[in-house]
Amino acid sequence: MLVTLRAAWRASLPMLGCAAVLALCAPAAQAQADFPNKPIRIVVTFPPGGSADAVVRLLAPRLNEKLGQQVVVDNRPGAGGNIGLSVVAKAPPDGYTLGVGAAGALAANASLYPQMPFDAQKDFKPVTLLAAIPFVIVGNPSIGARTQAELIAMAKAQPSRLAIAHGGNGTAMHLTSQLFAQMADIKLSEVPYKGSGPAALDVLAGQVPLAVVDLPSALQHIRAGKLIAFAVTSPQRLAQLPDVPTVAEAGLPGYDSTGWFGVVAPAGTPQAIITRLHAEFTAALNDETVRATLRAQGVEPSPTTPEAFEAYIRSETAKWAKVIRTANIKIE
Repeated sequence: MLVTLRAAWRASLPMLGCAAVLALCAPAAQAQADFPNKPIRIVVTFPPGGSADAVVRLLAPRLNEKLGQQVVVDNRPGAGGNIGLSVVAKAPPDGYTLGVGAAGALAANASLYPQMPFDAQKDFKPVTLLAAIPFVIVGNPSIGARTQAELIAMAKAQPSRLAIAHGGNGTAMHLTSQLFAQMADIKLSEVPYKGSGPAALDVLAGQVPLAVVDLPSALQHIRAGKLIAFAVTSPQRLAQLPDVPTVAEAGLPGYDSTGWFGVVAPAGTPQAIITRLHAEFTAALNDETVRATLRAQGVEPSPTTPEAFEAYIRSETAKWAKVIRTANIKIE
């Protein structure tokens, strides 16, 4: 009898193990099935009023409707996006805390900062790219040059004497300027500003001859003839400036520098939740009213698959690491 009982007990062990695993997995599976059942916080790594903030707030009402829960925007700017994304990296991986990060925090900062509070490629799970923001190389009409080729020739004739403004050290506009100088084999005097708008205004005022700025900061001034648009930094021409060539077209083949931002979740977030979030974000971005509104603001809606966004982050990280290393840019 004892032998029979022992045999029966041993035979039951695999079933007991399976039952234990199922018991542990059941709450997690139910949580995924019920997702979402409370408000979702989106940590935006920029202050209110910026492009990323505006995009998220435009999408929020549609996300509220589709998800059946309120989407709360939590602005956490600072340290090039590191402050906001560090909050996301430490959050529970349950889909209720998401981050909106840009090329800085998700790609370039690893090469700019001596220490990072997270590993962008290990601590996050990409959901989708949200939008791309092309930049424009602009100049005051008094500069004398009218084309990119003339501008490059002028810079070569006066190494380091031609000043170019940008939105701040380590920003995408700063790196865009550096990539331009490296590919053109010229030296420019960098003038950092606190944002694209102030940089554009000082070019208008003649305080600095050149700038790399985002499209919303410069578009009306270009159309009014108050700024010269030498080239756009995206791979394709812009519908808003169809007569302005790309940097690549104007003589630097392969040049591509576009500002961007996208949605990430903490690493470990279940794939079922990522899939649901991706579906709702991309549906909102593909809404024709949303697309028209964003394009009118100089922002290009750019939804991707999570896999494509992950690959893009990796490629951008490698590209900007090379630019930063060559220019020896550091942020303490």
